[in-house]
Amino acid sequence: MPLMTQADAPGLCSFVDASPSPFHVCTTVAAALTEHGFTALRETEAWPSAPGRYYLIRGGSLIAWSTEGVRESGAAVASQPFRIVGGHTDSPNLRVKQHPDLLSAGWQLVGLEPYGGALLNSWLDRDLGVSGRLSVRAGDTVEDVLIRVDRPILRVPQLAIHLSEDRKGIQLDPQRHVNAVWGTGTEPRSFIGFLAAEAGVSPESVLGWELMTHDLAPSVVVGGDASLISAPRLDNQGTCYAGMRALLAAVDEPGRCTPVLALFDHEEVGSMSDRGAFSDLLNSVLERIVLLRGGGREDFLRAMSGSVCASGDMAHATHPNYPDRHEPAHRIAVNGGPVLKVNQNLRYASDARGSAEFALACDRARVPLQRYVHRADLPCGSTIGPITASRTGLSTVDVGAPQLAMHSSRELMGVDDIRMYADALAAFLTPAR
Repeated sequence: MPLMTQADAPGLCSFVDASPSPFHVCTTVAAALTEHGFTALRETEAWPSAPGRYYLIRGGSLIAWSTEGVRESGAAVASQPFRIVGGHTDSPNLRVKQHPDLLSAGWQLVGLEPYGGALLNSWLDRDLGVSGRLSVRAGDTVEDVLIRVDRPILRVPQLAIHLSEDRKGIQLDPQRHVNAVWGTGTEPRSFIGFLAAEAGVSPESVLGWELMTHDLAPSVVVGGDASLISAPRLDNQGTCYAGMRALLAAVDEPGRCTPVLALFDHEEVGSMSDRGAFSDLLNSVLERIVLLRGGGREDFLRAMSGSVCASGDMAHATHPNYPDRHEPAHRIAVNGGPVLKVNQNLRYASDARGSAEFALACDRARVPLQRYVHRADLPCGSTIGPITASRTGLSTVDVGAPQLAMHSSRELMGVDDIRMYADALAAFLTPAR
């Protein structure tokens, strides 16, 4: 029988709308986990040795796990392997520069910089809000304050077609053409001061920030047959939501592996940060779990050698207007089920064994499986999969749900796919005994 993850289109839409930045993704996931009995831990504190449901947050990254089923499973406790669903919390967007206050031709501008491989034209002429975190002085220490402005305060205006040389528009320059209008006048205004007031802190206390724009149009179900989801940040909040629902289903199905959800920031820019997939975050958490079971280094290495990670990231559905851009023997259908991604040059980490493990999970969940291969004459994108595999030594398989318009400010996926994706990930987390 399919595992009832209760993942659906309204749930995904609510999740995305609540999570305009990686920091808000972590807050949204943490709230759902807490509601289901998970306890927040801090890396700087001692962790409980008792079996339970736990999670931690490092910046815009989150790792959650449950050890409740360890002793019940009858497996060797200390060296019990892990089953991990990985994903990333960040999405391509326009981010606020360190000196954002600009004046030009009587307009007040906010200096913005593209983050990741954003499709810049999709950000033009949209009502934009701002979200992220401010790091503020609190006496002799620093604390983080989340901020979210869901009012249309920014807009990146398009150049009128009459002003382009050939009436075909212009090639956007990320340095000159993506600054946002936020008012008029000839006297500088402080954008950070404005945000400080919104956050209820003094402008002088703001010492650092990570701020980004977000599209204010809500996520919606669209199509004459209501079969599609139109939303921002589906890459990769589709996986964050499906992975969260999968973990919540897995904790009620104790098995022979410890289920883990690992959501990393900074995948869109290479993952090389203190909290990206290239960091020590996952390895250190998994080793501490083994140590708290009473195991040592040998038990940790044994547990890792028997563990498998499903690197979840969204997948390219075959585009109806550009079918020639896809491998003709590997068509991918929206609402056609989860996607297994394979690349012979290891832009995806999937090998035969990992592919077989995910195929078994789809069989158990009774959902169809699609197999994606990128055109050999086009450069292939990548995921946290190869990074996680090389950093941890875990057997890793790259999977996803199909979508169109990847890296646009608005993306498109199938209503049925979110349920099937979550069901497959839940089955992956709970392999047969």
